Amino acid sequence: MKYILVLVMGLLAVNAGNAQSLRKYPVSNSGCSAYMYCVAKFDQSKSQDSSIVYTGECTQDAITYGVICVKLLNPVTDLTMAESLLIAYADFLKSSFNITQSAGYGKGHHLNNNENTRGILDYWEDKDKNNWKIKAWTDGYYIGFLYTYSVKELPEQKINLFLDGFRLPVK
Repeated sequence: MKYILVLVMGLLAVNAGNAQSLRKYPVSNSGCSAYMYCVAKFDQSKSQDSSIVYTGECTQDAITYGVICVKLLNPVTDLTMAESLLIAYADFLKSSFNITQSAGYGKGHHLNNNENTRGILDYWEDKDKNNWKIKAWTDGYYIGFLYTYSVKELPEQKINLFLDGFRLPVK
């Protein structure tokens, strides 16, 4: 009986170790963070206007999770204009990601119920028939663009935790 109990406890420990947990990770040294299911290595570069861009992605269970964080060189204090910039950035990324179809942007989202943020979401499909769901956030100082994609159907509840898990620096 004692051996069976030890065996069951061991199996439970192995299963708990393999369970996917959402953990908060810094987005390099941007001041932003993201709750992710896997560890992404972030690269830093500069955009054409010299804004600092941090990019990273990782894959867990055949789903790719990605984060692009942009520290805007020229902040946009008008949040309506910031939302327009967010949409323009998402449109720019569509060509980089070879997106062939999109459902259309859903607007009016607020990150963590913060009225001083704006967010958009969309569903995409790329040339390889991967299913995408994206969500992008801005406070006018930063843009956080989060995406998931997989050839299989995306588990909405699970990926929504990731897409809503972006955190801006505290001012």
